[in-house]
Amino acid sequence: MEFEGKVAVVTGGAQGIGLAVAQALVRGGAQVAALDREPEGLKRAEAALALTLDVCDGPGILAAVARIERELGPIDILVNVAGVLRLNSVLNTRDEDWEATFAVNTMGVFRMSRAVAQGMVARRQGVIVTVGSNAAQTPRTQMAAYAASKAASAQFTRCLALELAPHGVRCNIVSPGSTDTAMQRQLWSGPDSAQAVIQGSLKDFRLGIPLGRLAQAEDIAQAVCFLASDRARHITMHDLRVDGGATLGA
Repeated sequence: MEFEGKVAVVTGGAQGIGLAVAQALVRGGAQVAALDREPEGLKRAEAALALTLDVCDGPGILAAVARIERELGPIDILVNVAGVLRLNSVLNTRDEDWEATFAVNTMGVFRMSRAVAQGMVARRQGVIVTVGSNAAQTPRTQMAAYAASKAASAQFTRCLALELAPHGVRCNIVSPGSTDTAMQRQLWSGPDSAQAVIQGSLKDFRLGIPLGRLAQAEDIAQAVCFLASDRARHITMHDLRVDGGATLGA
């Protein structure tokens, strides 16, 4: 119950990693506000407050933060998980797909973090964790928009951490590799796809996964919970790679 008495906000809380993070924080005793644009999935989080929200909606974010602090109390933890993936080669990527990817993966992180950090700075305490991707450090074919947006949100989080450190607020990044979620499965083409991801692909310039397994959403949630907890009280600006060694630490 290390999060007992804490108020936590999780974006993208209706499925995948976001749902796993919300559930882990609930188990840890936190009062969780789970946010997602898909209201049905939010029920599984068993959160204290479930809000339908698109992180592209700036005024909606401000209203949601105000409601959370009014109904649950001051926000202690923010976990930015909401994200989208639109696959295509660079030459075939449409402007609207690039812009939509950045609107969620980068602008959403910026808007949520800015809104929540105001109160954290005033109270001189708080933690922000951004769930990124190992694609932010390692180029991927067909994933330029996703990789670039995740790289931008990671660097934003580090800059935010530097600015907020004097106010006692920590900001860190968790960068998953291939994780068994709906987003990952949209990349699969057959029953052997999971094993193909583990083995890697010379044609696509992808290393395999040295640990020989796909991550589960719970693996990422545990890393998030560590960085959100007092066990990590002297860690900020850090990027924790959770990819089974797939990027060889690069």
